[in-house]
Amino acid sequence: MENQKRIQNLTKKYGAENLVIILGGAEAEASGLAAETVTNGDPTFAGPLAGVQLGLRVYHILESEIKSEVNEDVYEEQISMMEMVLEVDDIVDEVKLYRDKYCKFD
Repeated sequence: MENQKRIQNLTKKYGAENLVIILGGAEAEASGLAAETVTNGDPTFAGPLAGVQLGLRVYHILESEIKSEVNEDVYEEQISMMEMVLEVDDIVDEVKLYRDKYCKFD
């Protein structure tokens, strides 16, 4: 709930068109829920983003678009090990589903 409030405040301060949300969840379902929340609103209707369609750009850290922007040494040290044990394609597909469906920005 606190993260939802932070995202809502940052969106008001900087504008939705100026934000990109980077997720790091280890499961497709959890990543999808987070992606849906920042694009279409909190589907559980429990947090500050319930019914709030921000339409933010959202990516997972494992997506090639984001991976290419991270310093190679940092990525290797902090993230690459997880690529070997996570269901990367499932996670990426789930986040992309919500981004493609609800994102309001290119």
